[in-house]
Amino acid sequence: MARLLFVLFAALLISGSQSANILGVFTSLSPSHLILQMSMAKVLAEGGHNVTVVTAMKPPIMHKDIHLVQVPTSEQTMQELNSIIGSMAGRDNSNMLVSLFKSLGQMTFMFDLMRDTMAHRLVRNLYEQQSTKFDLVIIGSFMNNYQIGLAHKLKAPVVLISPMPANPMFDLMIGNPTSLSYVPITPTNLEPGQGLSLMQRIKNFVGNYAFKIFIYIIENNNKRYYSELYGDDPSMPDYAELTKNVSMIFCNSHGLSEGPIRAAVPALVEVSGLQIKDTPDALPQEMAEFISKAKHGAILLSLGSNVKGEHIKPDTVTKMFNVLSKLKQRVIWKWEDLSNVPGKSPNILYSKWLPQDDILAQPNLKLFITHAGKGGITEATYHGKPMLALPVFGDQPNNAEKMVKSGFGLSLSLLTLEEQPFQQSLDEVLNNPMYADKVKAFSALYRDRPLTARQSVLYWTEYVLRHHGAQHMQSPLVHMGIIAANNLDVYALLLALLIALLFLAKCFIKFVYKKCTGKAKQVKKAKKH
Repeated sequence: MARLLFVLFAALLISGSQSANILGVFTSLSPSHLILQMSMAKVLAEGGHNVTVVTAMKPPIMHKDIHLVQVPTSEQTMQELNSIIGSMAGRDNSNMLVSLFKSLGQMTFMFDLMRDTMAHRLVRNLYEQQSTKFDLVIIGSFMNNYQIGLAHKLKAPVVLISPMPANPMFDLMIGNPTSLSYVPITPTNLEPGQGLSLMQRIKNFVGNYAFKIFIYIIENNNKRYYSELYGDDPSMPDYAELTKNVSMIFCNSHGLSEGPIRAAVPALVEVSGLQIKDTPDALPQEMAEFISKAKHGAILLSLGSNVKGEHIKPDTVTKMFNVLSKLKQRVIWKWEDLSNVPGKSPNILYSKWLPQDDILAQPNLKLFITHAGKGGITEATYHGKPMLALPVFGDQPNNAEKMVKSGFGLSLSLLTLEEQPFQQSLDEVLNNPMYADKVKAFSALYRDRPLTARQSVLYWTEYVLRHHGAQHMQSPLVHMGIIAANNLDVYALLLALLIALLFLAKCFIKFVYKKCTGKAKQVKKAKKH
C-alpha cells in the first residue's frame, strides 16, 4: 500500500514536470555513504528522470534505469584503504573532535582518491564532450566542496546530499542561522525544551571553534584540489564563490524527533531514513528461515560497511563468540571471510552481506548489535529495535551516547570488551522491556511527518528543477561578508557614535567647569576690591 502511494505521488509530480537529465557525483569510498546517495538516485529514477551516476566503487543499491559511470579503483588502492580503516578502528576514538584531527592524515588519503576520481577521463568526458545536457547535478557531500565546480562546468544547478546532519560547514554554505547557546555541534540528547547546561555550552563553544579549525584545514585541501582540476579554465569562479551557488542541501536528520529544535532556512531539507524501504524486500531463503524459526527471537550483529572482522582484535572476536554462542536467541553475524569464521555454533549464521534494513524490519528480530553509525541507528529506531552499541570511530561514539541517553539500549567499548559486561548488557537489553518500549514510542514519532523522506527528496529536487535552481530560496546571508553578516559595521558605527558623544560630553563638561570656575574667580576678585 505504501509503495502504491509513493508511485501515485511520483505520478502526480511527473504530470507537472518534465523528465530531467540528472547527474549524481558520488565519489565517497564509504559504502554507507553510497547507500544514502544511491537511494536518492533510485527515487529520482523511479520518478521518471534520466539519472546518470558517477561512483568509484560498485553501488550497493541500483536501479535498472540508472546509467552508471564507475571509475575503476585498483585492488592495491582498496587494500591501502582497508589498512587505513583498520588502523583507525584500533585506537581510542571516544572524543569525536580529537578523533577527527587524529585521522587527518588517513582522511587526506581518502580525499586524494576522490580527487583522482574527479580527474579521471570518464568524468572529464562529461563536460569536455557534453553529449548529454544535464539539468541538475547532485554532489554526494563529504568535505568535498571543490566538486561543486563540476556543476559550473556543466552550467547546471547543484544540490548536495549529505550522510550527516546539518553542521557549521553547511550553515556557512546556505546561510543557515545557528546559536551555540542551544544548538549542539555534535549529537547530544536533550529533553524537549531543555537547553544546554553551562558546561555543555562551554564545550559547545570550544568544540565549535575546534571544528572551524578542522574545516579551515579541509578547505585548504579543497582549494588545492579545485585548482588542480579546474585551475586552467579562466571561466571558473574563485573557490570562495563556488559554494554560493548551492540550491539545496539534503541532510541525514529529522530534527522534530532527533533534535535539536532549531531555525533552518528553506534550502536545508531533512531526509533521514531515505534508505528505508516503504515495504521490506523478502530475505534470502536461508536467512528468512533462520529468523522465522528462532523460538526466542533473533539478534543482528553488524559493525557497518567499513569495519571488517579482520579489523577487530582476535581475542575480542573470541570473547564475542563465546558469549553469543551460548545465547538462546539466534544470531546473524556480518562476517566477510566465511572460510575463517570466529567459530561454529548452531545458533549463529554468518553472512558477508546483509540486507540490514530488511532484517531489522522482521518482527522476530529482538536486538541490534551495532557500531552506531547514523544509518544503522536510523533504521533500528524506524523499526523500533533496541540496540547494543559498539562504536568504532567518527560520529559513532556520540551517536551511541545519544542513543543510550534516549533509553534505546546500552553501549560498550569494543577496544576493551570483556565477556562478562558483554553478557550482562545483552541480558539487560533483551530482558528489560523498557528499551524496546522507548524505541517503539520514538519510532511512532519519527515516522509522523507530512512527507516521507523519499517523497521529500522527489518533491524538492523537482522544485529546484522547475524553478531553474530556485535562487529565490537563497538566504541573503550567503552573499554577505563576515562584517555585514555579523553587523560588525553597525556595532563599529554605534561605538564610534558613543565615543563621539562621550568626547562631546567631556568637552561640554570642561567648558561648563571653566565657565563656573572663571565666574567664581571673578567674584572673589570683586570681593577683595
